[in-house]
Amino acid sequence: MDSPSDPPPDLPPDQPPEAPREPILTLPGALTAYIVLLAVIHAVRMALPPDLEYWTIELFGFIPKRYDPTLLATAFPGGAGAKVWTFVTYSLLHANISHIVFNVLWLLPFGSAVARRFGSFRFFLFMAVTAVAGAMAHLVTHEHGIAPMIGASASVSGAMAAAIRFAFVRGSFLSFRYGDADAAAQVPALSLTRALRNPRVLAFLAIWFGVNIIFGMGSIAIGAEPGSVAWQAHIGGFVAGLVLFSLFDPVPRGPCDAAAASSEQTPQPPH
Repeated sequence: MDSPSDPPPDLPPDQPPEAPREPILTLPGALTAYIVLLAVIHAVRMALPPDLEYWTIELFGFIPKRYDPTLLATAFPGGAGAKVWTFVTYSLLHANISHIVFNVLWLLPFGSAVARRFGSFRFFLFMAVTAVAGAMAHLVTHEHGIAPMIGASASVSGAMAAAIRFAFVRGSFLSFRYGDADAAAQVPALSLTRALRNPRVLAFLAIWFGVNIIFGMGSIAIGAEPGSVAWQAHIGGFVAGLVLFSLFDPVPRGPCDAAAASSEQTPQPPH
């Protein structure tokens, strides 16, 4: 019989117990803060009188007509400053609770992986940059639009695009093994060229673009065109996230752009 001081039979005396690892579905702090921010902003706005509530949408929502240089340009709240800040602030506003919930549901798997990989500062900067990209795409395709665009979907789309740069590498977060969240978020990413040749990435891109073109994912224009989906903004955010991922990624790529770790490899048959 072992004495109380003896180590367990399956653990060598000189091997320390393995430190517990964070479950993969646990939200990182940056993503939690982002979701709370969206909820608080929406709650405050809903507490305002209807006229003031819509004024805040015009002040912080993205309105293409705001950038109309003609004499017929409409005056909107915020003046010249709003022409700058609304490229980002529109992404913090939502039409209703279901609008927020829809975006958050997409953020839980993809945003969690990206926030864990980038860290707080890079994550918030990345969400802002993809919001700007989404607004620019919306501006190009709705040059004289007067309806404010709101919603985080462009940034959510950017996070999804960033995630697929490393999601399909062996050992990454799509394996959903319990307790491997940190390791899954730190695998070497595929280069953009290799990612665009990966069959799983290509299948994801085909499905994502198809769904967005047909249905969209939740950014809503309010006013002249109530309930219309700003799918061009989603695509703008997605393309920015896919292309600009390497500028934010702190994890160095492995040899041969992580090809050896890629799940696109097929096992060789035994000889």
